[in-house]
Amino acid sequence: MNVHKTKITDSVLGISLNDTTLDLFESQYPVPGGVSYNCYLIRDEKTAVMDTVDARATDLWMETLEAELAGTAPDYLVVSHVEPDHSANVARLAAKYPEMKVVGNAKTFAFLANFFPGAIPADRQVVVKDGDQLNLGAHTLTFVFAPMVHWPEVMVSYESSEKLLFSADGFGRFGVVADGDSFANWVEDSRRYFLNIVGKYGAQVQALLKKAAGLEIAQICPLHGPVLNGDLAPYLSLYDTWSKYLPEAADEILVASASIHGNTRAAAHTMAEKLRAAGAKVTEMDLTRTDVSYAVAEAFRCGKMVLACATYDAALFPAMEAFLAHLKSKNFQNRTVGLMENGMWAPMAAKLMTASLTAMKGMTLCEQVVTVRGAAHAAEEAQMDTLVSEIVAK
Repeated sequence: MNVHKTKITDSVLGISLNDTTLDLFESQYPVPGGVSYNCYLIRDEKTAVMDTVDARATDLWMETLEAELAGTAPDYLVVSHVEPDHSANVARLAAKYPEMKVVGNAKTFAFLANFFPGAIPADRQVVVKDGDQLNLGAHTLTFVFAPMVHWPEVMVSYESSEKLLFSADGFGRFGVVADGDSFANWVEDSRRYFLNIVGKYGAQVQALLKKAAGLEIAQICPLHGPVLNGDLAPYLSLYDTWSKYLPEAADEILVASASIHGNTRAAAHTMAEKLRAAGAKVTEMDLTRTDVSYAVAEAFRCGKMVLACATYDAALFPAMEAFLAHLKSKNFQNRTVGLMENGMWAPMAAKLMTASLTAMKGMTLCEQVVTVRGAAHAAEEAQMDTLVSEIVAK
């Protein structure tokens, strides 16, 4: 664990606790580049701390914040999101600074009471409604509710004098915050973060983007990842695309396979090579060797997919079954899909994949299905050629 400080303005400091030893974020998403837990400190006539951090970072965060406060006490703690990686230290900070008020909405305090019963008595609560303001002196925070982005109590805060949006989990990103390289993989890491964590709630993100469109924003301060500044249009455009479930690359094709002994994977690779020969840009993923969060992100990025799966116990091979379940749970929709199946005596994979895909909104399935019985040969390759022509033309 290490600390990175970001001078956002003369009055606002970002404090990022970089967790480089966490293996799985939310106990499911690999974070090989680590993850940051961010809070922000606004210094004015009144001092506000914007959120706390994960329990894994408690001691270093408290030490860092205390040093920045330099013997003073914060007047307010604003809680934008009660998920434990941001609220774990609310009770501890409240106990350390008994005069500090805690700012949140009605749901915020209901949720906090479940984690920390009795820690924030009513006389220390500043309960705000959508659009309410908090004056700190030269700085004024306006609270904008963002329910289900991605919890019900979420609210973002807009500071009007310096045009800062404190965006809660919005515009977050996997990876640590560091000088010089915080943006190296922003699109890839943010895509995987957004689509796996927030992706189900596209309509709610669209509602927040519409509210944000009415604000003049110079910098976006998320609870994970770097502060965004400069030309914000590319970031806003990507969030618009992702939350509308649109592909970034409409003609690119993901070829994803779930193979037991390698024959289905070999057939999928042959299919990918035929697609490339036809001029398509293709990404190949072996679902048995690739974490599903990466496959979900790539499926959303591309406009088309070819899925190749072995039949296993008269069902889908588990890696494919899990992939399709994740896609459905994240509202995957409006894509073109070709199917390949493998089954020596009773191939069922195409039928079962079709059932899963047709339960998703706006899916177009190619008519040609490639059926392999063990290993692909000339007859199966002829089926692939037909599928190539069909999916490239769509």
